[in-house]
Amino acid sequence: MSVRIVSAAALAAGDEAFDAVIDARSPAEFADDHLPGAVNWPVLDDAERAQVGTLYKQAGALAARQAGAPLAARRIAAHLEREMPGKARDWRPLIYCWRGGQRSGTLAWFLGQIGFRSAQLSGGYKAWRALVRTGLDPLPARLRWRVLCGRTGSGKTRLLQALADQGAQVLDLEGLARHRGSVLGALPDAPQPSQKRFEHLLWQALRGFDPARPVYVESESRRIGALRVPEALLGELREHGDCLRLEPPFEARVALLLQDYAHFAADADAFGRLLEPLAELRGRAAVAGWQALARAGDWPALYAQLMREHYDPLYERSLRGNFRRLAQAEVLALPDAAPATLRAAAARLIAAA
Repeated sequence: MSVRIVSAAALAAGDEAFDAVIDARSPAEFADDHLPGAVNWPVLDDAERAQVGTLYKQAGALAARQAGAPLAARRIAAHLEREMPGKARDWRPLIYCWRGGQRSGTLAWFLGQIGFRSAQLSGGYKAWRALVRTGLDPLPARLRWRVLCGRTGSGKTRLLQALADQGAQVLDLEGLARHRGSVLGALPDAPQPSQKRFEHLLWQALRGFDPARPVYVESESRRIGALRVPEALLGELREHGDCLRLEPPFEARVALLLQDYAHFAADADAFGRLLEPLAELRGRAAVAGWQALARAGDWPALYAQLMREHYDPLYERSLRGNFRRLAQAEVLALPDAAPATLRAAAARLIAAA
């Protein structure tokens, strides 16, 4: 049975539907990024791919294919033995690899020989990635942005969640990046995605928004942990975003940090090491003082000092230098960041939008 070729543009437009999307690349390639809903059926694992690639460079295509063919055949056989039982005759998979070549073509051929109507993605993941990369530039300008601004601990992320819970359109950049955006922002047991994966998730989110309704987003710097926010999005937020400024009391901000950063209490020394990069900016004596507070377990005093001496001055300079509409910002003077307070604030914002 012949294999049908499908373009990335047609797939993204929703013109094609499949029962499964199968990524034939290696596990490391799949982990770096993959198409929405894809499952990984590697034709070669990471070590085998490296082995065949090295042979290709050293001895040429024929030698590489001679070595790779039995490896691929054994691995495809294992996938078929595991996955085929129970598949209906009209099961329709889409298969892709890096460029829509040998690996996806081989797997699609096997499935076709069984009798399934397989399709292959033209240009493979590379074509899909190009679609994502070019799509990230025009999408932000089509949307109406409301940017939540506020110092560390003001509850911006929690207000975003309250807005989302009540049906507002929300772009949670820190959620997509799995990072809170500061030197202390790494999440326990949750590594950041790759830059490609982050951009892919962002592209999917942007495509899903209704341009007729506002999109709420948190003010961010150019980097969230190790990841870069695309320039087109950053520029749109800073130049055209309508700012909303959260201003809870200082004590409420300390209380929120004590909740969000509670995991640091288990290892004060590790926390202290995270502060080391601040020595160049704030001085060795200041960092040593913060590290001593961590070892003493005086977390309220530590977070209060960090906010007053580091985060607040830094954030204010960044905010005033980057967000053109900050002077016209609506101020949300919330008494705290309690769930009920944020739910009420979200309801007011939605009603007034």
